[in-house]
Amino acid sequence: MYTYEEIGLMSPSGWLRDAYQNCYIIPAFNFVSLEQLLAIAAACAQMRSPVILQCSAGTRKFLHPAVVRRLVQGVAEMCAACGTPLHAALHLDHGTTYEECAACISEGFSSVMIDGSALPFEENIAITREVVAYAHPRGVTVEAELGSLKGQEEAGSEQGVQRFTDPDQAAEFVRRTDVDMLAVSIGTCHGAVKLLRLPDGSLPKLRADIIRGIEAKLPGFPLVLHGASSLPRRYVDMINENGGHVEEAQGIPTEEIVRLLGSAVCKVNNASDGWIASVAATRKALAKHPGTIDPRTYLKPVRDEMVELYTHKVCTLFKSAGRV
Repeated sequence: MYTYEEIGLMSPSGWLRDAYQNCYIIPAFNFVSLEQLLAIAAACAQMRSPVILQCSAGTRKFLHPAVVRRLVQGVAEMCAACGTPLHAALHLDHGTTYEECAACISEGFSSVMIDGSALPFEENIAITREVVAYAHPRGVTVEAELGSLKGQEEAGSEQGVQRFTDPDQAAEFVRRTDVDMLAVSIGTCHGAVKLLRLPDGSLPKLRADIIRGIEAKLPGFPLVLHGASSLPRRYVDMINENGGHVEEAQGIPTEEIVRLLGSAVCKVNNASDGWIASVAATRKALAKHPGTIDPRTYLKPVRDEMVELYTHKVCTLFKSAGRV
């Protein structure tokens, strides 16, 4: 068993309180590869931003738990050796069982999400309480979800039906579970299409009224927004111009995220932006060097592209730069 302190990680609980009080957002970036993890670390360490490194349940299986731990520990040690310490938490994204959350805690995760949003309300409360009871004595933060998002939690999953979070239920849920943060459904989606256009062609606004309703009932309690990647058009175009085929992609407009600064939303998840930036940069580099057999030919521009993306987010969008 490992503790998160032993592998150079931190608990995000203090950051969440500070973000709430000082009107910024903690970036929560999913990683699926070493290059993506290095890019996140480079951007956040250089900009002195706290960061929640997110490993989904699927990625943990894909890489293997032992590899995840050693990758994160190695990157933290690298940043410290370079004189730019990384202030990072390691978070399980969308864990669905008590056993999975407990295993991650024993592997050195400093934060876990138990996603019981597909369960009936009382069952969601029960499993969340069970995870909290195990995590809190070990100093580990717990996120839960109430309501559900349309779209895909993991590649290949079925499309779901959106259920907006009810503020009254949210208040009861938090009081009965003692959870540390709550993911809410206000109109975002997982997958490549995060907003469906209205009949007049415009994009719907996120349900900020739900956030305000929860704030009124749970003053000071941190909320989480999933499915919030912006999916810049330039990456879609880059993919399609270099042999790819992305028919449809619609991210969350950045102004919608900026509108949440100063609200109870203290953590925003981004996975798809890193993926699309990585694929776009890979296709562009390989098209430029079609005869290469050296992976570094495309891995360096891929990493550089992602560093630029993450730096922009922490400095301009989330306002988390310079907070540590």
